Amino acid sequence: MASLGLVIFILSCAIFQAFPVSSSNNYGGLFPELYQFSCPQANEIVMSVLEEAIAKDPRMAASLLRLHFHDCFVQGCDASILLDKNSAFKSEKEAGPNKNSLRGYEVIDEIKAKLEQVCPHTVSCADILALAARDSVVLSGGPYWEVPLGRRDSKTANFNKANVNIPAPNSTIQNLINLFNKQGLNEQDLVALSGGHTIGMARCVSFKQRLYNQKGDNLPDVTLEKTYYNGLKSICPTSGGDNNISPLDVASPIRFDNTYFKLLLWGKGLLNSDEVLRTGNVKKTKELVKSYAENEAIFFLHFAKSMVKMGNINPLTELKGEIRKNCRRIN
Repeated sequence: MASLGLVIFILSCAIFQAFPVSSSNNYGGLFPELYQFSCPQANEIVMSVLEEAIAKDPRMAASLLRLHFHDCFVQGCDASILLDKNSAFKSEKEAGPNKNSLRGYEVIDEIKAKLEQVCPHTVSCADILALAARDSVVLSGGPYWEVPLGRRDSKTANFNKANVNIPAPNSTIQNLINLFNKQGLNEQDLVALSGGHTIGMARCVSFKQRLYNQKGDNLPDVTLEKTYYNGLKSICPTSGGDNNISPLDVASPIRFDNTYFKLLLWGKGLLNSDEVLRTGNVKKTKELVKSYAENEAIFFLHFAKSMVKMGNINPLTELKGEIRKNCRRIN
């Protein structure tokens, strides 16, 4: 019979192989196999909740992708976006880019509740956001990628950073490049991740200035294609209707594909921050828009790569942060 010491040595070797301490994948302490033994059903639970939620409301896919993005751009991918306000801090949910705009919190709550039943205190809310973003893309017809896991949840939120770090819909190309660079993301990441706008909707308040007062001269944005412009005016009148919505990709609003980039070439980008990728006098972003419009496979490849990169913005790992029982509040 093997000695206890030998058994422990064999087990520790097996665990090391399953959960390598350092890896050449450059995920900074995150790795896709994290829950392979501690919560093998994790992926299946996330996917089953999303299948139901997106079947009921196809817009939910874009909403969950956006939740992950808005989380990562504020103090890293730490689920701070999910925290309700308390006596110690204001919620990021109340910040300008998020208020009356972000959706999908209840879907994350449902995933978390099911995971807590099966694997208590194991899967972080930050990892749920990353998995939900990936699966939402897949369920919409987009690419699959392995999600590095092991993020922990923050014990605080940052209302001020949420107001400053998240790109506004009327951003110039230089604003966008600067905000992405600040997060360690380059121009390729900017254009690829903007392609997430191939699904989802935007409120009139986000693009109304393009229709009526683009440069403060009471004139529309001249880069808007005429028929598209007239259609948008019927959705968004000069006064009121700020919460009316229009698809970001008018051709295939619930399918993840490269049509968004084709529409940009035709002057049918909805937000100023979309259109400037083509018209903003930055050679690299213009070339990428054209490349992705011509080749969906390259867009999918770059999008998946950039999602992994974005998901690795300042994650809390090991003893930092916590694994929340309820994503809306600290333990």
